[in-house]
Formats: sequence, structure tokens, C-alpha cells
Amino acid sequence: MSKKMLRLLLVGLIVALGISLVACGGGAAPASAPAQDAAAPAEEAATEEPAAEAPSGEKRVFRLWYYEAEDSAQEASWADALKDFQAMHPDVTVEFERKTFEQMQQTAQMVLNSNDVPDVMEANKGNATAGLYSKQGLLTDLTQVAQERGWDKIMSPSIQTTCRYNEKGIMGDGPLYGVTTYGEFVMVYYNKDMFEEHGVTVPTTLEEFEAVADKFVAAGIVPIALGGQDSWTITHNWQELVLYKADRELINNFQLLTGEVDFQGEAFTFGSEKLAEHVQKGYYGDNATGVSDSDANGAFVQGKHPMRITGSWAFGGLLTQVKDFEWGIFLMPGKKFTTGSGGNLWVVPQNAKNKDLAYDFIDLTMQKKSQTVMANAGGIPINADLNQITDEKSKELNTAFNTIVQNDGLAFYPDWPAPGYMDTLGSGLQELLSGTKTPAEFNESIAGPYNDYKASLQ
Repeated sequence: MSKKMLRLLLVGLIVALGISLVACGGGAAPASAPAQDAAAPAEEAATEEPAAEAPSGEKRVFRLWYYEAEDSAQEASWADALKDFQAMHPDVTVEFERKTFEQMQQTAQMVLNSNDVPDVMEANKGNATAGLYSKQGLLTDLTQVAQERGWDKIMSPSIQTTCRYNEKGIMGDGPLYGVTTYGEFVMVYYNKDMFEEHGVTVPTTLEEFEAVADKFVAAGIVPIALGGQDSWTITHNWQELVLYKADRELINNFQLLTGEVDFQGEAFTFGSEKLAEHVQKGYYGDNATGVSDSDANGAFVQGKHPMRITGSWAFGGLLTQVKDFEWGIFLMPGKKFTTGSGGNLWVVPQNAKNKDLAYDFIDLTMQKKSQTVMANAGGIPINADLNQITDEKSKELNTAFNTIVQNDGLAFYPDWPAPGYMDTLGSGLQELLSGTKTPAEFNESIAGPYNDYKASLQ
């Protein structure tokens, strides 16, 4: 497919998501396992399978792994679906294990290469993770099951961009290896009370955003909570700045490895230099790389910082955690593109023992009942009855996402293009924050691994 055709396809797909969401409703860390680049033989698309039989006298065991937090909207939705699953299969024992994002990033490849796999698990989307696993033959091709169950109609073409991977493990086309139940994007959470107390309003440009941050610094307040000890968090702050100078062509070239990417060009230079400038001006305090993401969230909840830049996955938790002040959200102002995409994926390991049960559970998470639970818990579902959303903040969240999508504004996540790229980005950004790397040195450090992987696909 030509680059022009691919660009037109992606633009159309993403706009289509906006139509779908309006009509019918609606986190990342290093991978340390060694990459296996040789593509595995293509597997036949999965079809509805007969129930596997347990040994005589034993119950079947359905194993489920995911890493969403207990107070997240996804947890509320999936727990509701799991109750329905247990009612549907009273003779099946459910073994659920909650993992952390870091655990899954570091061990998923090893687990998937074994026979000790769950029947269904949550996996990060993108070339570096789901794409790599599909290329290695570790995931079940869900194309036919999705058609039989109707998932391909529930997921708009744009949502399916990060669910489909070709023989090289590059997202955008090819068989369906994952199913997502939600959308997500990065935004600024802000403390309305602190803004009012210090006489500032929601900014409409980057310059106004910096003026707000400067005013808090002058008052002795660190304006932005950042858990840089968990390096994946910094990648969002960095990409949000890169996107001020990016266009759709650069985004697609970078993510889909379809064209030239100049890491010393305007966009990457601006983003890295601006992040370093913000660190020097005190926007993140003196020890951002020594604070965990959990502690950064806690500090925002306690009212110690007026802003926090993170994803919609934090929204549901804040609905219940924040007790002492009014809060809201806004997009980083004055730009078209925003870090975001369809959500993480349900995948069925190729070696799963109970694929029929996996399909039943996934199906329940896609239905309007559990999808509407997600919406009311502060999530961005893809198949909810949005007329049933009772929380005003949740309506605001879904409206913001729909606006991004309708404007072709989703820019995906910067760690996706290559296996292990999160580690490259995260560790480099920690050095940029600590001052041991200059912006130019950081940009050079992320160019090498990217270009090496791109060359390996030729």
C-alpha cells in the first residue's frame, strides 16, 4: 500500500470512529524480554471452538489476567462482565490475576511463549507489543470470531487500527489479533480551586499554559505532578510537546514506519527542548524522577499540585479519590493532535486452553450493559448507551474524546513503533530531566534503535 493511500485510510478510519462514538456511544513501561524478529508461520483465523473438556470430575478453569487499577472504569465494567460470565458458566472456576503494567510489559513475551498462559489477557497495543507477539505467532487470530460475534461492527474502523497487525507486526491492517472495549487520551487534570485562588484560568495556548505554570512557581508551588520514577509517564508529557510541531504525515511516518523521520527536525527538537526548559523553570520540582506515578497521583489528590498531565485511565479513580476540591480537565492548548488511541487489547494466547470461554468473556465486555457501567465509572466506552451517563464529568470526558476524533486528532503513543522502544524513550527522558543528556543527545539516542528496527523490516 502506498504512503498516500495509507495516510488517507488512517484519516478516514479515525474520522469514522467519531461518527461511531456519537451514534452508538462510547498506561506504558519498558519491555525487557529479548525480541524474536523472525515471523512465525501464519495461523488460520480462529473460529468458534467446541468447549474443551476437563478431566472427569474436575471443573474447567478459566484464567483471566489484566492490569487495570481496582478503581478504574475498566475494572468496573469488566468486573460486571465477569459476574455475568460466572452466571453463564456456573460449572467453571474463574482464576483472576491482577497484574501491573510493568509486569506485563516485562514478562508477557516469555509467558506467551510457554504453555502456562491465561485464556484471555490484557496487552498493550502497538508494534512494540501486540504487533511483536502477533508476528511471532503467539496470539490467536480473532478475525473470524469477531465477525461471528459482531465485534467488528462494534469496533469502528479507527478503533481497529491498533487491533490489526500485518505479517511484519505493524499496526493498521492485517488480521485482527486484539479487541478493545474503550478509547483513551492524554489530558491535563487541574485543581479548579487552586486556579481560582491564584487568579488563573484555563489556558488556550501553550504560552498561556506556561504563564499559568510560572505563576504557581512564583508562589512556591510545583505546578505539575509527575511520577518520573516510572519512566513511561514522562513519554506522555514529552510527546504532548512534540505534537505542537507535528503533522499527520510525521505522525504516520513515525508510528507506521512508512516514511522518513528526522529526529533532529523541528517537532522532536521543539518537544525535547521545551520539556528541558520546563524542568529548568521548576514545573516538575527538583526530584521528578524520584517520584512514582502512584505518589504523583496521590499528591494531586491531596491538593499539592494544581495540574497533572496523564491519561483518561486516571479519570475514574479521581471521581472517587478527590474529596476536598473541585477539579476538571482540558487538553494541552493550542494544537490539533493529542496523545491517544483505542484502548489496550484483549488478546487470546495461541496456547490458551479454553478459547471458547475467552470469546464468551470478551463478548460480555463488548455489550451495552458492561459498556454503560464503564461510562458511568468515568471511562470512554465504544458501545455504551450514552444517554444513560449520569455523571457530568464523565459526559465532559466523552465529549472531549469525540472532539479529538472528529478532528482527526489522535496521535497514538510514542513507545509503539519498535520493540523495546519504551525502555529507550523512558530511560532517555529520565536523563533529559536530570540534565545528564541534552535535548540533541536525547533525540540522537532514540533515533538509533528506531532506525535499526525499521531497517530490519526491509
